[in-house]
Amino acid sequence: MPSVTESGTIAWVLASAALVLLMTPGVAFFYGGMVRSTNVIGIIMQNFATLAIVTITWITVGFTIAFAPGNEFFGDLRWLGLNDPTGEVSVAPHLPVMVFALYQLMFAAVTPALITGSTAERWRFGPFCAFIAIWSVVVYAPIAHWLFTPQGWAAQWGALDFAGGSVVHANAGAAALAVAIALGRRRGWPDSPSRPHNLPMVMTGLALLWFGWLGFNGGSAYGANQLAGTAAVNTMVAASAGFIAWAVTERIRYGKATSLGAASGVVAGLVAITPAAGYVAPVGALAIGMIAGFVCHLLVGMKVWFRVDDSLDVVAVHLGGGLIGAVGVGLFATTSVNAAGAVGLFYGGGYHQLVRQVVSVSAVVVYSLVLTLIISGVLNRLLGNRVGHRAEAVGLDLAEHGEAAYDLTDRDRSAPAPDARPAVKTQ
Repeated sequence: MPSVTESGTIAWVLASAALVLLMTPGVAFFYGGMVRSTNVIGIIMQNFATLAIVTITWITVGFTIAFAPGNEFFGDLRWLGLNDPTGEVSVAPHLPVMVFALYQLMFAAVTPALITGSTAERWRFGPFCAFIAIWSVVVYAPIAHWLFTPQGWAAQWGALDFAGGSVVHANAGAAALAVAIALGRRRGWPDSPSRPHNLPMVMTGLALLWFGWLGFNGGSAYGANQLAGTAAVNTMVAASAGFIAWAVTERIRYGKATSLGAASGVVAGLVAITPAAGYVAPVGALAIGMIAGFVCHLLVGMKVWFRVDDSLDVVAVHLGGGLIGAVGVGLFATTSVNAAGAVGLFYGGGYHQLVRQVVSVSAVVVYSLVLTLIISGVLNRLLGNRVGHRAEAVGLDLAEHGEAAYDLTDRDRSAPAPDARPAVKTQ
């Protein structure tokens, strides 16, 4: 029977898994409010399908590739299908394999869900599902092995990624860029850009994301301890700093601070602090969040320069924020927060950790970009990735799912029809 301490640790990680689970619906609603009203069901279905598909691929083969010892690039097949979940995971030997696998499943699911924002309103549902199944095994799982396990080449070299700034966000951002290029631009973009149809839905999705991120970063301490508390505090600080930086920048440039901009700033801060949450002090988190809110705001405009239709700015926020966070570890990390971490440049550690961070995140971006382009190209040849012009004009809700998100004209058919005859005046 586990001790009280072990039971508390297991309970915290299980609770954190539940928190991270909420992030995929959070992404669905966050993106769902940004698209046109005729594509809401399409984007929500893609996100929930991602959760279902990755659950199967993760349990069958993804988890063992990512976290079994193996070699520097891939794990071995000892946990294939999780039929024999014995032994221990080297990164968290005090946790049962099943508990750790469940927690990491939520990371594996939310990562490809982020990609859907860059391809909104034009990706056929069938090829999308096939892409997610392949990508989660071929791209995500090996990258997780590189940085999250002690046997991975980047981890052995000393690169740090506390909760997935490189593995999750830079990876998803690079893949989002690749698929946006492969699918091509929406009809009429950028001359006739679409506007978010439901900003309250965006803010509801943000609330779920922000709430879940406490488990995303806090749970990555793999214990109910001070490090988990520090990671959670840093998460709140960076998100708040990102909000303020984006809103102020938007106000200076355009004269108004919008709710959509504020929400994007919060996400930029959350993304950027993810790799650093357990390695920096709150003042470092403040700096990282402020930098992310400012820089990611400026990066949003670059898609028009390069004529890449990243529909919901996934590349700017997640690739940009992931890069800022990875570099931030090399600048702001301090062993006073985490003895297993490193000393960054601004704390007298020199350039060594900064170089490790830049090289490792660059390798992640290149691998993800190239492999995603290959997967997208093959699936396009076999299945055809993009919806037709008519389906795009009608919207994915009807074209792909035969449903509409809103029906504001239909009356309650169960109620009797009103009598349309004129009233007869009685004598």
